[in-house]
Amino acid sequence: MADVRDEGRATPAVSGPGPSGKAPMREVLIEAAFQLFVEHGFERTTVDDIVARAGVGRRSFFRYFPSKEDVVFPDHERCLTEMSAFLATSTDGEPLDVICDAARLVMRMYAANPEFSVQRYRLTREVPSLRGYELSVVHRYERTLAHYLRQRYAGEPNGALRAEVEAAAIVAAHNNGLRTWLRSGGHGDGAKAVDQSLAFVRQTWGSADESAESGAAAAPESEEDDVVVIVAPRKAPLWRVVQKIEKTLGDD
Repeated sequence: MADVRDEGRATPAVSGPGPSGKAPMREVLIEAAFQLFVEHGFERTTVDDIVARAGVGRRSFFRYFPSKEDVVFPDHERCLTEMSAFLATSTDGEPLDVICDAARLVMRMYAANPEFSVQRYRLTREVPSLRGYELSVVHRYERTLAHYLRQRYAGEPNGALRAEVEAAAIVAAHNNGLRTWLRSGGHGDGAKAVDQSLAFVRQTWGSADESAESGAAAAPESEEDDVVVIVAPRKAPLWRVVQKIEKTLGDD
């Protein structure tokens, strides 16, 4: 496995020490795990190795993480919960704008600890099982956004279809901007990169809406505008469609 070192040390997703001055057990386990992933590789590191490095028992590990893969993605459950809570209170405003704001919660989560986020990105590029796990998490974000949009578009012609497609497009665009920032080593303004990608989707859907109202196809505003057409089997899962979109947009 390729080296996933970031300036020679593992950087956990730390939330800071507790009142006693000690890091919370959850963060201790994350730090121990990433130290071992750097030293020995993900596949050769076991849960027993992690708890031995952390100086705790196996029960402590499984109290916080169902599996070794979960320790690589310790913050997504919290982010999904925050996203659901945000959407539950966002009953007004343009639906596409709302889910763009919801997607930005994910970027803020990554930007809160750039070193850890970059390490995790490099690790997932090298370990196929982690890439598969990451795709399943991405699909959960997509389902959360699509559920919100189906409620907002209820009763509209093709409302359910529009919800699924817009959610998939927003997730793919967000990930394109996020991974551009991660590939740079976490330098620069990641939020700006995500905003630019999300603007592409919003602009595309705005043009589509105007075309539907006028009955004519919208022409590109300039010769430099890109038109992306994705062809996928009818029964293809949405995560596969997202993969195709990301690949078309130039993602790894």
